[in-house]
Amino acid sequence: MSIEDLVDTSEPADAQIARLLRIAEALMRRVEQKVDTSDVAYAQFQRASLLEQEVQKRTRELEDTLDLLNTSNERLAAAYREKEAARANLINAIEAVQGGFALFSQDERLILSNSRFGMHMPDVRAALTPGLNYADYIEIVSRSPHLTLPPGETREDWQRRRMARHKDRNVLLNVRLNWNRWVQVSEHRTPDGGSVILQTDVTDIMRIERQERERMLDDQARLIRATLEHLDQGICIFDRQSRLVGWNRRVGELLAFPLRMFYMGIHAEKLVDWMEGSFTFADGIKAELIRNWTRRQDGRPPLSFEIIREGDFTLGVFAQEMPDRGFVISFTDLTNEREAVRALSFLNEALEARVSERTEELEAALEEAALANETKSRFVAAASHDLLQPLSAAKLFLASAEDEASAEAAPILGKARRALESVEHLMDALVDISRLDSGRTEVHVGNVSLSRLMRQLGDELAPEARAKGLRLRVVPSSAIVASDPTYLRRVLQNLLTNAVRYTREGTVLMGARRRGDEVSVEVIDTGPGIPADRTRDIFREFQRLDSAASASEGMGLGLAIVERACALLDHELSLDSEVGRGTRFAVTLPVLRYDT
Repeated sequence: MSIEDLVDTSEPADAQIARLLRIAEALMRRVEQKVDTSDVAYAQFQRASLLEQEVQKRTRELEDTLDLLNTSNERLAAAYREKEAARANLINAIEAVQGGFALFSQDERLILSNSRFGMHMPDVRAALTPGLNYADYIEIVSRSPHLTLPPGETREDWQRRRMARHKDRNVLLNVRLNWNRWVQVSEHRTPDGGSVILQTDVTDIMRIERQERERMLDDQARLIRATLEHLDQGICIFDRQSRLVGWNRRVGELLAFPLRMFYMGIHAEKLVDWMEGSFTFADGIKAELIRNWTRRQDGRPPLSFEIIREGDFTLGVFAQEMPDRGFVISFTDLTNEREAVRALSFLNEALEARVSERTEELEAALEEAALANETKSRFVAAASHDLLQPLSAAKLFLASAEDEASAEAAPILGKARRALESVEHLMDALVDISRLDSGRTEVHVGNVSLSRLMRQLGDELAPEARAKGLRLRVVPSSAIVASDPTYLRRVLQNLLTNAVRYTREGTVLMGARRRGDEVSVEVIDTGPGIPADRTRDIFREFQRLDSAASASEGMGLGLAIVERACALLDHELSLDSEVGRGTRFAVTLPVLRYDT
């Protein structure tokens, strides 16, 4: 037999303890009544002693369990009291909110609200019970007769728009109620996905704002009125039904419209009738077109035209629709402007006639100048040709005389020969310039060997270079170029002659550089250089940088011939120079082939 056989564990602890005590007392009495020194009696006594110890142990455990249970019950009771106190505080705090307050759960169910929530709609208050769905709440509000809808909006439209705004994290909107009341609704998402709605009565604020807006509109109306009166244009303002709602005095002055006929609400067609009877429409505009424009309801495009009264009094009329479907018609005095245009047109015609007359005079003068220049060129060419023959004969006579002259006469005859040579060079240059300026120069482009031409020029100028102590270097090119051989020789000869003539010491170099399908023939010297501001002067006739040079050193025609000949042959001519260091002339020529 175990201890569980003596007690019923389902009974309360106090009953189990009492039962065990009764069992122990019965056993003790039995032992006292039957004193037996046998082993059986001693065994029973020992069993009873163990049973009593077990009962005491179980009793202590039950007592500890009861203490723990009592402590837990006290804690639960304290937590319940705290929860109820917190709930009461929350409810008191919500009730203390000046406006309406409601809290919806994450699943869109109403958890709680205060007594002010929905107070502006008594018919909605009864439905605001915990568990109400948010969509049902919006539907109830949309159907409330206390809700005032914006013009043209149905209750279904308002409900859809409100539910669309509910998707936003933060919502702020004003709801208009009947009797001109306003409630501001502020809706915010909670961290757990629920929603909090605050309702605030803003009727007083809206009324003050409306009063202030009306006052500002009155001030603006006065300001607009004053502005209209100060405009030099006539202004008429019409509403969307084409009724007059505003104007200034200037429109009456321009149209000579009787002020007694200007009053609020007259139709725009009356103004059109007056214009038709007092003015003439310009550019084919008809009064009926303007009337139809004022009647349109599908949008009016801007309209601009002019009206004219006897005596050339002209008004510009401009009509334009406003955003509210009304329109404005303005009248501008264009009389002075039209008179100025007519005067300007007259002046332009006179000026054009004068310009035409002067143009004819200039064309005649240009023809005369061209004829004179052509005559001059022919004269110079003919005279130069006629002069060259006796000069050549004189040179031959002097050469013969030098051979037979005495020692005293030989120097004099040499100076005379050199003078004749200078005259001959000058006459050659004049002939070249005359030919190039005449515009009738014939060009014969052929194959020119640069190697042969450059060597010939080097041989011709070598004695003069040695006489001055210069080093003359010619680096021939194997290129065969396309050019006129006579003019190309003249160009390179003038460049090389100038380089030798104006270089006091150092080197004169003639060479060529390959540039793809072209070759650049360059003449480089170590002469005095050319200032940047004089690079154009050197290509003019009779222009020399060294004004102190004698006539025997040239008359300043060499580079003029070079520039004209290069332009005639379509050869690019370039110049690089640095004062004190020297000059580089380059002529670019098209290459046909290279000799091997």
